[in-house]
Amino acid sequence: METVLQLLAFLLLVLGTLFSLIGVIGFIRLPDVYTRLHATGKVSVFGLVFLLLAADILTPLATWKALLLIFFVLAASPAVAHAISSSAYRTGVPLVGKRDDLKGKLEVGQEKD
Repeated sequence: METVLQLLAFLLLVLGTLFSLIGVIGFIRLPDVYTRLHATGKVSVFGLVFLLLAADILTPLATWKALLLIFFVLAASPAVAHAISSSAYRTGVPLVGKRDDLKGKLEVGQEKD
């Protein structure tokens, strides 16, 4: 049974590393902050979840800590990515080659020139 758990932990380590690597490559290669947030906000989070699951399997004394960390990462990641992208949009960081569906809709409470 321990061999099966070690094999599962190894598989999760490989998957977590692969997802994290894909997230880093997306962060480096993608053109603007919005698409970079997509790569880091989605792919890297699941890489971290897989790595935490592997750590939990290899060190079963920390099960509740790992599950709590996974919960908080999955709960906070969408809100953090949204806050960063909203802040970038409001400060005028341009979109690269994309249409801007929000243009003119966020100036409701702001003064216009």
